[in-house]
Amino acid sequence: MQFRDLRVQYQALKADIDAEIKAVIESSAFILGKPVTELENKLAKYVGRKHCVTCGNGTDALQLALMALGVGPGDAVFTSDFTYFASAGSASILGATPVFADIDLATFNMNPKSLEEQINKVLIENRLVPKVIIPVDLFGQPADYDEILPIAAKYGLKVLEDGAQGFGGKIRGRSACSFGDISTTSFFPAKPLGCYGDGGAIFTDDGNVDAKLRSLRAQGKSPEDKYDNREIGLNSRLDTIQAAILLPKLKAFIDYEMDAVNKAAEWYTERLKDRFVTPTVMDGFTSSWAQYTILLDSKEERDSMQSKLKTQGIPSMLYYPRGLHQQGAYKWMELSDEMYANTIEATKRCLSLPMHPYLKEEDVDLICQALLDS
Repeated sequence: MQFRDLRVQYQALKADIDAEIKAVIESSAFILGKPVTELENKLAKYVGRKHCVTCGNGTDALQLALMALGVGPGDAVFTSDFTYFASAGSASILGATPVFADIDLATFNMNPKSLEEQINKVLIENRLVPKVIIPVDLFGQPADYDEILPIAAKYGLKVLEDGAQGFGGKIRGRSACSFGDISTTSFFPAKPLGCYGDGGAIFTDDGNVDAKLRSLRAQGKSPEDKYDNREIGLNSRLDTIQAAILLPKLKAFIDYEMDAVNKAAEWYTERLKDRFVTPTVMDGFTSSWAQYTILLDSKEERDSMQSKLKTQGIPSMLYYPRGLHQQGAYKWMELSDEMYANTIEATKRCLSLPMHPYLKEEDVDLICQALLDS
C-alpha cells in the first residue's frame, strides 16, 4: 500500500502522459516550450486568476512572490506556525523576519485571532514593519479568508496565499489560489496536482506583477532584451517536460480526481468519527485532501498507532512533528510553546493516513479496521 499512489495514477494516465513527453522530446523545446504557456493559461482559468507564472518549485514560487511584493530586511511576514518550513524560510532568505500565528486545532489552519495578536505585538515592539500575511491552505482546505482578508485590510498588509497543499480547494465555489493579492502552489509529486519532479506556480490579477514575476524567474531579465538584466532574480523555470506531464494530470484532476478524494474522505470519516477526531471542513468550504489527518488522544497513543499500522504494511505520516517556532533555524527567537498551544497539541496528536484519488473503499476498510482494532 502506498501513502499517495503515483504508480496507479500513472497507469491510468499512461497513454496521455507518454504522448506528451514524447512530443516534447521530439520538439527539443525543453525550456519554456509551448506546453508551459498552455499549462499557465489553463491553470489561470481553473483558479480564476488573470495570470499564472510557472517556476521551478513551490518554495521559489513563495520567494518570487515576496520579491514581487518588495519584501526585504526589516519587514515582518506573518504565517502559520504549523506548516512546512518554506512558508517562513522564503521570507527569511530575503532578510525579512517571519512571525508565527497559532492555528485552529479543528482545521489546522491559521487562527485569525492569533494572527491579529501577533500583528499588534509587532506594532507595539516597533522593530519590524508589518508587510505580508502568508496564510497556508493546509492539508487541502483553504485558510479562513473571510476573517484574514479583513484583518489584512485593517492593517494595510498584503496577502500571499500559500496554496501548495490547497490547489483544488474552494470557498463557496471560489477556488484556492485566487485569494489575496498574490497566490502560489507547488507541483511536488505528492501534492494534489503534482508533476514528476519539482515545479511551482504563482497567480495574480495584476499585469504589472505578472511582468515582474516573469522577469524575476529569469534572472531579472528585461522583456525587451534577455541579456539586459535590470534587477536581481532567480533561475527558476518550469521544465517543458514537467508542464507536459501536468497537462493530462490537470484534466484528470478536474474531471474526476477531486470528486474521488472527497469520496475517500467521506469513507474515512464515516468509519472513524466515533473513535477519533476526524478533519473538520468549514461550512461552504471544499478540501482537495492533500492529507487526511486525524487527532489521537495523546502522543503516546499516536506513536503506538503509527507503529501498529507499520507492522501491517499501512503507511502513515506525521505532518508535522514540530512547529516552525521549534525549528533549529528559529531557536534564536526564543519563542515559548505556550504561545502556540494548538500547534503543540497538533504535533503531539496528528496522524496522516493514506489519501489519493485512486484509493479504493476496501483499502479504507483495511486501514480503518486496523485503527479501530487497537
